Amino acid sequence: MSNSKVVLITGVSSGIGRATAAKFALRGCRVFGTVRNLAKAQPIPGVELVEMDIRDQASVQQGIQTLIAQAKRIDVLVNSAGVTLLGATEETSIAEAQALFDTNVFGILRTTQAALPHMRAQRSGRIINISSVLGFLPAPYMGLYSASKHAVEGMSETLDHEVRKFGIRVVLVEPSFTKTSLDINAPHAVSKVSAYDDERSVVSQAIQKSVQKAPEPDGVASTVVDAALGAWKMRRTPKGEASLLGKLRRFMPAGPVDASLRKTFGLS
Repeated sequence: MSNSKVVLITGVSSGIGRATAAKFALRGCRVFGTVRNLAKAQPIPGVELVEMDIRDQASVQQGIQTLIAQAKRIDVLVNSAGVTLLGATEETSIAEAQALFDTNVFGILRTTQAALPHMRAQRSGRIINISSVLGFLPAPYMGLYSASKHAVEGMSETLDHEVRKFGIRVVLVEPSFTKTSLDINAPHAVSKVSAYDDERSVVSQAIQKSVQKAPEPDGVASTVVDAALGAWKMRRTPKGEASLLGKLRRFMPAGPVDASLRKTFGLS
């Protein structure tokens, strides 16, 4: 079925972004996908690649202008690009935290601010922000990543109130661990504090086990497409573990949630 919507997805080199771009193309949308290096990028059938580094304001503005020059509008923005980090909060440097927030939070802010004038002018649009279950259920030894996703959640809810009068809506997609290079190859904080070695190792092993049995990004991609093209709903969690964790956080008392979380990550 053909769909005339113009879609921009950040971070389509791999993982959820790449799978999402392919699914939008199959739905007949005109799809633009961002990559940091166009010369090294692998093509995606039906997707027009745009060079953009979401950490760089000028690069983001240029990428949006390239899209507008070609498509004349932007109906859907999917903020998919992101990074992760494993480490105790104490041993995570300010520089590491700043780099993570520069992509996960300020990257979304840059692309959103660049796209919104065009969406406001056309009086319509939908912004899909890829958050995480860690945006509402923070995990031990992923404190700064969890904090970045909490920031995405707060910013998204606030933005939805602000842009609603222009016919624009914002949606959060909250996946759990997914079998992507982002989760499989999660970097560690560089400067280790030895007091955390035992627990950090246990948590790292638990995460790797979860990732190995996690679903492929295809399921998350389907949720993103539904969030963009279907009826508006503030939060969407992919079927399976993510949906169960959402219900756990919402309906269970804090004590059992805390105990379950520690058990999941192998902490006594």
